[in-house]
Amino acid sequence: MIVRIVQMHFSENKIDDFKVLFEDIKEKIRHQPGCEFLELYQGTDDPQTFFTYSYWNSSTDLNNYRNSALFQEIWPKTKAMFDQKPVATSAEKLHSLS
Repeated sequence: MIVRIVQMHFSENKIDDFKVLFEDIKEKIRHQPGCEFLELYQGTDDPQTFFTYSYWNSSTDLNNYRNSALFQEIWPKTKAMFDQKPVATSAEKLHSLS
């Protein structure tokens, strides 16, 4: 299981625009082949900071999404709202407790 974590910082006047965009695309992302889970978080200390967490069956599935027409459509729109460079990392999930 690959966990993709993306930290994004938006211009203050673009926060609502991003929330609307995410609402429109979240199901499309979640239903990409190999995507098992998707969450969006907003920072409590800095409400301009958002995080996405997505779980992918494999690096291949994640890379297929990153090369998909959907990603090519939504990433430029999202990127235009940033006021800082995003930070993205992938990690292999080793344990999960609930």
